[in-house]
Amino acid sequence: MDRKSIIGLILIFLVFMGYMWWTAPTEEELAAQRARRDSIMRAEQMRIDSLERAQNLSLTQENTLESQLQSANDSIRLAALAMAKNELGAFSNNLEGDSVTISVNTSTLNLEFSNLGARVKSAILSDYRTYDSLPLQLLSPSEQLNLVFLAQGNKLINTEKLVFKTFCNNIQLTDDATLNVEKDSLVISMRAYTDDSTGYNENQYLEFRYIVYPESYLVDFDITFHDLNNVIQVQPYVDLYWNNELIRQEKNKENERRTSSIYYKPVSDDVDYISEGRDEVEKQNTPLQWISFKQQYFCNVLIADKEFSNADLETRTNVRDTNSHYLCDMSAVIGLPYESVADYTVGMKFYFGPNKYRELADIGMQLDHQIPLGWGFFLLHWINRFVIIPVFNFLESFNWNYGFIILVLTLLVKLVLFPIAFKSYRSSAVMRVLQPEINEINAKYPKQEDAMKKQQAVMALYKKAGVSPMAGCLPLLLQLPILYAMFRFFPACIELRQQGFWWVNDLSTYDSILNFGFNIPLYGDHISLWCLLMFAVNMLYTHVTMKQQAQTNTMPGMKFMMYAMPIFMLFALNSFSAALNYYYCLSMCITIIQMWAIRKFTSEDKIREKIRLATVNAKNKPVKKSKFMQRLEEMQRMNEELERQRANNKNNRKR
Repeated sequence: MDRKSIIGLILIFLVFMGYMWWTAPTEEELAAQRARRDSIMRAEQMRIDSLERAQNLSLTQENTLESQLQSANDSIRLAALAMAKNELGAFSNNLEGDSVTISVNTSTLNLEFSNLGARVKSAILSDYRTYDSLPLQLLSPSEQLNLVFLAQGNKLINTEKLVFKTFCNNIQLTDDATLNVEKDSLVISMRAYTDDSTGYNENQYLEFRYIVYPESYLVDFDITFHDLNNVIQVQPYVDLYWNNELIRQEKNKENERRTSSIYYKPVSDDVDYISEGRDEVEKQNTPLQWISFKQQYFCNVLIADKEFSNADLETRTNVRDTNSHYLCDMSAVIGLPYESVADYTVGMKFYFGPNKYRELADIGMQLDHQIPLGWGFFLLHWINRFVIIPVFNFLESFNWNYGFIILVLTLLVKLVLFPIAFKSYRSSAVMRVLQPEINEINAKYPKQEDAMKKQQAVMALYKKAGVSPMAGCLPLLLQLPILYAMFRFFPACIELRQQGFWWVNDLSTYDSILNFGFNIPLYGDHISLWCLLMFAVNMLYTHVTMKQQAQTNTMPGMKFMMYAMPIFMLFALNSFSAALNYYYCLSMCITIIQMWAIRKFTSEDKIREKIRLATVNAKNKPVKKSKFMQRLEEMQRMNEELERQRANNKNNRKR
């Protein structure tokens, strides 16, 4: 540092010290600050003392209130009961009664019905378990299914408060019961009678009727208004409230939440859904055919025999619920059409079951569109529905391990695609042979204004060699729909759920060989071995491919893109199903073997000889120009004419 710099720093320091001295508080100001601090501390202590006194007073009041409630006489309770009955109008006698729970077991479902609200209290799938080996329960204990409508006297009736009379195959049940359905169907009827002078009027009732079948995930559900046209006010529809707190079923909770949503089918349109994995409210004012609370591999569907008038749909996540088995909440307020006649029934069905393509496709009504098979693009779901799924089901019939089934499926796919792969490789080989001549053409026409001539020369060379510049691209484009169809198929295939293979316990989710205990952004909190193997094989394939294309002129940045793609897939697929990574790894291994075999039996010397003979033959017969070449020549003439005009205009301006 020179002398001026040192003097400048000293002056800055002196100015800073002077400012600190000038702004320093006086003794009077310091005393005032201490007094304010003491005042604040006293006020804070008074606030704490006041809170303690308030809490003590509240506790005393609660104890007093509790003692008063405990000593309340029967007349007060009767008055409260009378008030509640008054709110129910004609259904007031259904406020009291014994609770009855009916358990119904079939080969596929274990159902529980409660007469409080006449609802399905629980639905457990017999053939499936959760990721932690618990019974797979589709309906939580907090599930609600209640009808709301207006009765005479503007009474708002909510069936959630009613205690229904319970019947099984027309035999009344007054106690809890467990029933097995093995051959014939079972009818569970629950009725809420209106009141008369003697108690119940058995000629007027609201009935919820369920029909359970032996080997089916479907349960018939009918609501009947029997002779209630003089009890219920005239209204176009009544509201059915359907709420369910969805229970987590899968290992990857984030992925399950991301693939869970409310699906619905408008009567005159295709299947639609609320954005998956998001909290959202949607109002549907058009008639609907069915509504589904859909999870990754299972769903609860309510299907109308005719149609629902409308529906308000909502998905939400209770962030305060820290239970590891909690997934999200789904609710629907469904408008059921109503006619004020003597006997009116709304027919529906429940589906409590897996998102299995064959199960849902057999029911119809596009229920299978809940399975993400690529419905947005016709070619994708055609490949999955008519090729991949039938072949997969056929291989299943041999009772092989699913890892071996995926291996055989991959071999079949690569066998079908082999002609395309062979054509692609042959085109690459021809391009390598032609590369020296292409380099000569590039050297012959280095100027920008000769680009059209260079293009014509290159196209003429391609024609002599009998190769198209698109020959290498088109086979790859033809393979993309199959690759993407597999990308949609494996994560949605419930058959792979909880199926083991080697170190993988569940092919439907990621295989973790190391858990970090913390999350790495864009990667996850674990290492998937099949994803790692897929990455290694992909890098090997990229290295071999780039080495073979080293002599060809590739687009700028293509090498970087080729090596970046495996890295991108490593991060993107680390939390995807092990089956998908296993398939991609196998597919890439087979591709490398195919490349080696094709190169082994494909002689570049023969390709050069074929090009030479084609050149000789071309000299001995007139060349017929293709329309494409004619257009290129026409474009060249136009370009040359424009260049001449520009040159003339430039010379005229100089003169």
